Amino acid sequence: MKVVVTGGCGFIGSNYVRGLLESRWGTVPTQVTVIDVLTYAGNIANLDPVIGDKRLTLHTVDINETQKVSDIISGHDVVVHFAAESHVDRSITDSGGFIRTNVLGTQSMLQACLVSAVPQFVHVSTDEVYGSIAHGSWDEQEPLLPNSPYAASKAGSDLVARSYYRTYGLDVRITRCSNNFGAYQFPEKAIPLFITNLIEGKKVPLYGDGLNIRDWLHVDDHCNAIDLVVQKGRAGETYNIGGGTELNNRELTTMILSGMGHGDEMIDWVEDRLGHDRRYSVNWTKIHDELGYTPQHSIAESMPHIIDWYRSNPQWWQPLKAKK
Repeated sequence: MKVVVTGGCGFIGSNYVRGLLESRWGTVPTQVTVIDVLTYAGNIANLDPVIGDKRLTLHTVDINETQKVSDIISGHDVVVHFAAESHVDRSITDSGGFIRTNVLGTQSMLQACLVSAVPQFVHVSTDEVYGSIAHGSWDEQEPLLPNSPYAASKAGSDLVARSYYRTYGLDVRITRCSNNFGAYQFPEKAIPLFITNLIEGKKVPLYGDGLNIRDWLHVDDHCNAIDLVVQKGRAGETYNIGGGTELNNRELTTMILSGMGHGDEMIDWVEDRLGHDRRYSVNWTKIHDELGYTPQHSIAESMPHIIDWYRSNPQWWQPLKAKK
């Protein structure tokens, strides 16, 4: 199988690429083509473990350049579309880039698939498109009620992707995941930011009252689920991907502090984020029952390994924090 991975130098995309080439997922690729424009969060070093694999090709191209992309992806079997601006705080400061990349960029990739006759498109999205839920969990039939510019841009991209299935008959499959964690995560996100701050002797910034709740999903579980969708998913369907562990931000912070030998004295309570969603929770019964997905990595068991990875790889994250 010939696989295109957009955003393949980012956190989740690069994990998927490494897993493909290391035979961690079910798909056995004969070729993996990465398209990544290498913005601040795209890092070629994320592919270092597999950069010598002859099946891997990297193209530094903007996904909005439809004709260039069409030429690159011609002859491939599937596009797995990770490329996105994803940091909520940045979307609040400047939403324009999020609309350009997440909405227009997704449309460009879909159009390129039509032009080049690539038969399958897997669109990687987020649970944030649903908004906030006080109780229970969203299933895939819930309306989209995004509350941040980032979430709105992803909701828009989901709808554009769906339209290419309904209008043109392109085999489009959409996934919506909960919060990811793991190695190689850009250090503006909560877990790597907190860990690297503590390594540097700095406090960790905790928003508001710290009681916002998220479901936590290991990046390996996420990528395994995506690959199940590639292999066995149905055209036109949406699949929620959850991690099975809900924590509020205060509990998450305590877990990290405790794991690094610190207490509450290292918390810097900061003003809450604008429009901060209180709770996310996805019902992932559908992908479990249809495709056999079950998360294998709990955040509590994984956290010591994540902490050790950042402690052992300052050469990876220190330049990123210096320039962000």
